[in-house]
Amino acid sequence: MTGASSGIGAATVRRLRVEGFDVVAAARRRDRLDALAAETGARPVTLDVTSQESVDALAEQLDRCDLLVNNAGGALGLDPVVSADPEQWRTMYDVNVLGVLRMTKALMPALIASGAGHVVVVSSTAARSVYEGGAGYTAAKHGAAVVTETLRLELLGEPVRVTEVAPGMVRTEEFSLNRFGGDHERADAVYAGVAAPLTAEDVADCVAWCVTRPPHVDVDLLVLRPLAQAASNKVARRP
Repeated sequence: MTGASSGIGAATVRRLRVEGFDVVAAARRRDRLDALAAETGARPVTLDVTSQESVDALAEQLDRCDLLVNNAGGALGLDPVVSADPEQWRTMYDVNVLGVLRMTKALMPALIASGAGHVVVVSSTAARSVYEGGAGYTAAKHGAAVVTETLRLELLGEPVRVTEVAPGMVRTEEFSLNRFGGDHERADAVYAGVAAPLTAEDVADCVAWCVTRPPHVDVDLLVLRPLAQAASNKVARRP
């Protein structure tokens, strides 16, 4: 499980442990991982998905792998294309797309060897639509979705399922705060007036449902949004 130190990742670790999975919780912030491990019994592993060396080190520690949840990701900025920061775009692509590539390549031999492997990519509804100011993030998430769809075609005949889980508006403690460089006012404005955004636990519930289907059932794509959201740029807000 990548991106396991907070938000959707941490919630999914908790849920998969309840479902009986032996979970490797991987992320950069070891202090958070250690706390999560103490709580859940998951195995903490320090991981940076933008580093091939870090990814290879994790793969070498595993005796087997039945499930890979590619959850590490994130958004940076909300600038129009003409004023966007290329370095923010590069970072988003490296984490959201190349991170999936590195992890999937490193663990695929073990997933195939398991006889019933499963790759899950936690993307976003940003992988299915666009909105003003979101080109860098939506481009990265579209990339992750295309990688997932292509992987499914390329693995046809192998004992590995491939699933994309695409959440809409999820309120976690860090996603919008990271996007706006720690600006709490801008981060809070994203959810202002929205009756009930999705929670990290909502997404974890969907991931758990997908990975506990019988091995012959492959959920290709699961899209979830809060009731208050009809599209990325169409949200009902109370005054």
